[in-house]
Amino acid sequence: MNKPTLIIGASENPERYSNKAALSLLKHGHTIYLLGNKLGQINGIKIETETSTSSVPELKNIDTVTLYLNKTNQNSFKDYVYSLKPKRIIFNPGAENTDFFKEASKKGIECVEACTLVMLSIGNY
Repeated sequence: MNKPTLIIGASENPERYSNKAALSLLKHGHTIYLLGNKLGQINGIKIETETSTSSVPELKNIDTVTLYLNKTNQNSFKDYVYSLKPKRIIFNPGAENTDFFKEASKKGIECVEACTLVMLSIGNY
């Protein structure tokens, strides 16, 4: 089942886990949207930047937001994430954020501290 996913912290660098996750999500049949700190692309899909989020089409029906940013860099994205009304936020290793986790949970968003790549590989996405 397709779960449209926004990757925040996306990178063109094939060594980065956000890149590996993007490719794995595509391989598993999920629609992805990419937001990073540098313009680029992954598998032909454009990486939008924080400064270009106003030009990002209004995303609808986002199932999951998967975070690849450290706690400090997440703050500027909270309101944007909430505006998407995702069903779930995945805090990948290195992106753990207790305050954001609790705040989002109170808003009715399922929050998970997990690795997107592992979830996909074991069929638990």
